[in-house]
Amino acid sequence: MKIAGKQKPHQRQETILDLVREHKKISVERLSALTASSCETIRRDLTVLASRGKLKKYHGGAMSAEEPIEHDFRLRRMLHAEEKQRIARLAASLFKAGDSLLIDTGTTTLALAQELARKQHLTIITNSLAIAQLIGRGDRSNKVFLIGGEYLADASESVGGLAITQIQQFNTTDVVLTVGAIDENGVMDFSLQEADIAKAMLAQARRLTVIADSSKFGASALFRVCGLEKIHRLVVNCAPDPILLHALQQAHVEVHIVDTHAPAPIQGY
Repeated sequence: MKIAGKQKPHQRQETILDLVREHKKISVERLSALTASSCETIRRDLTVLASRGKLKKYHGGAMSAEEPIEHDFRLRRMLHAEEKQRIARLAASLFKAGDSLLIDTGTTTLALAQELARKQHLTIITNSLAIAQLIGRGDRSNKVFLIGGEYLADASESVGGLAITQIQQFNTTDVVLTVGAIDENGVMDFSLQEADIAKAMLAQARRLTVIADSSKFGASALFRVCGLEKIHRLVVNCAPDPILLHALQQAHVEVHIVDTHAPAPIQGY
């Protein structure tokens, strides 16, 4: 389907929705060509449509709102990519030389690893092969421990009883978790195995830092990780809604919000 002639904004957005439904997943460049609109215009339209829940926006394109995304780690890395990088940069600034961090597997914690690799004299314990590799390629003063166990190739992570047993050997200053959902009742995950890893890590650390983009606010997932009272710091790209913000304040959680006026971070390491 190719659209000829100039369209009004609401007409163009309806066309974009039709194209996303037809293709399931489509790039900004392809939408630009098919609608005879600039890429900048398409990006603005995608932001509007995503805010209304009409589609899911990721770095470089869009996908149907009905498309499942939790099982596809590579696709999740593209979703909200810039927001995750900003969150990661702010979160990394909270840690100093001498800190020891348990870090679980996730797309936002992977972005965090890129930032932590530039710091010095940290000890990182993780069940993510990708995170371990990123830290290992960074400053040589950092120390990395990779947790073993049942290997899941999709997210390059180790899970299961063996992984939990190894986690229990550590005693760290901090744990950093990325979550599937957060609401006034606490944080949740979509995977039982990943929730079990998160809970095991939480039990071995003195402080919990949760990093999450705004798509997790008010969302729901099946497996509970912990209540808000367990969180020491929450690092997010924008302010939570009033209900969640009040619950966080009641639980005495430090909420760190990204400065949206700061320059966009450089992606990759």
